[in-house]
Amino acid sequence: MSIIEVLNGQYDWGIDSLVGQLRELRLQSLETRSRRNNPPKLPSKKELQVILDGLGGVLFPNRLGLPDLNDEGIDYFVGHTLETLLRKLYKQVSRELQFVSGLQELDEADYEQAIHIVREFATQLPIVRKLLDTDIQAAFEGDPAASSPDEVLVCYPGITAIIHHRLAHVLYQLGSPLVARIISEIAHSATGIDIHPGAQIGESFFIDHGTGVVIGETAVIGRHVRVYQAVTLGAKRFEKDSNGLLVKGNARHPIVEDDVVIYAGATILGRITIGRGSTIGGNVWLTHNVSPGSNITQAHVRNELFLDGAGI
Repeated sequence: MSIIEVLNGQYDWGIDSLVGQLRELRLQSLETRSRRNNPPKLPSKKELQVILDGLGGVLFPNRLGLPDLNDEGIDYFVGHTLETLLRKLYKQVSRELQFVSGLQELDEADYEQAIHIVREFATQLPIVRKLLDTDIQAAFEGDPAASSPDEVLVCYPGITAIIHHRLAHVLYQLGSPLVARIISEIAHSATGIDIHPGAQIGESFFIDHGTGVVIGETAVIGRHVRVYQAVTLGAKRFEKDSNGLLVKGNARHPIVEDDVVIYAGATILGRITIGRGSTIGGNVWLTHNVSPGSNITQAHVRNELFLDGAGI
């Protein structure tokens, strides 16, 4: 069989059989989720990416908006863009509510809920902008390589991730967790920083470098906290119910109090508290509470583990 004959369609790939097998598997999968007949659409990742890009321009029009904006045109740009984006967001939130309900059409209450979520989200945008200003300033002050806050905004992956997170967290709290999770995964794909939208993060938060950072759903982070690459704030164990299924939503991630620094590669697991003003050294593995003002290093941890023969 020559390449010309293959390109001309004279080779049997067994397409009809494959289509049939894939259809059957697809229907079986939908059956197990009780969604066999016309499953509702999920929120669109591509549309949410457009919305996020636009919201960046709304929040920071001089840096992330249109390149030729002038002072006279900024308010018009912000207003017009926001009107368009909120309509798009309303559609995505409606899709989530429809997906959750499993219905082909939303009822009036669901439509009202979608409107409420998007309207409340819009009212939170000035608060998000204020928080992001503190994050940008924290990065500028915390990194000697940063020449200006503007450089931080347009160059630092940690800022990209926290912009996405602060927007996603608002939606998560308002009752749109699927849209929020998609937004966080967009940031994860772009930056290598994985922050669950449920995580609570205070002002002046700085992720330096960032690649490999993981922050779990129930983590609580205070004000003026700085973390470096490959830091994990994760769960120590996953509880199961009587049927052997994972328990959802229980508090299982660390609490990090104000003014804490966590250096590269540190792994902090479970519902433990890292006390205010503490420093956690690189590559430390922590599963116990840390008192305020502590300085935890690998040598310190090893000393505790092997004291009086413990840990051997």
